[in-house]
Amino acid sequence: MSAPSRAQVISLYKMLLRESYNFPSYNYRTYAVRRVRDAFRVNKNVADPNTVERLVLEGRQSLALIQRQVVVGGMFQAPKTAVE
Repeated sequence: MSAPSRAQVISLYKMLLRESYNFPSYNYRTYAVRRVRDAFRVNKNVADPNTVERLVLEGRQSLALIQRQVVVGGMFQAPKTAVE
């Protein structure tokens, strides 16, 4: 399998951030956004195609996990605080 292109990686980054902003809880939302940004920042200089492919696969799995958690978080939503 060929390594994902730069555009595909950027698209995955944007999808992860967009989905992270959908968390109903402020704490989960900021945590998810910070984790996504940190993960991409740490791995921005990876050049090995196999490593990039593995990281993109992990990113897609994380995206699916975030999507599930957003749905579950919406089902059991706590009342909003003054900060939110």
